Amino acid sequence: MIKDSDATQKGRTLSQQIGEAVVSGYSKNFQVGTQSMYIEGSQKCYKPEQVKIANFYRFEGYNDPQDSSILYLIETEDGNKGTLVDAYGVYADEEISRFIRRVEDIHKKMER
Repeated sequence: MIKDSDATQKGRTLSQQIGEAVVSGYSKNFQVGTQSMYIEGSQKCYKPEQVKIANFYRFEGYNDPQDSSILYLIETEDGNKGTLVDAYGVYADEEISRFIRRVEDIHKKMER
């Protein structure tokens, strides 16, 4: 189940939340390519059906909307855990947004 944790309510910064995620075992840095997600510095790739979003945190840019971001805590089917960061809103990376939507759609279908 995906939990929406609004970090702005707790006053945490993106870097603080990433630090907490790393301490909790989410130590890999994930990136998204054309059709898959991969671990930074590795050739290991994951399709949306091999990924679970354990949690996510939104960070609002109070002075500048360009500073808004979202942090995803990702778990893979083979046990890798890490983070994926994207801009939030109109500045979001389209490839990341498309990949995350596919992951969410797969999990919604599985819940039925």
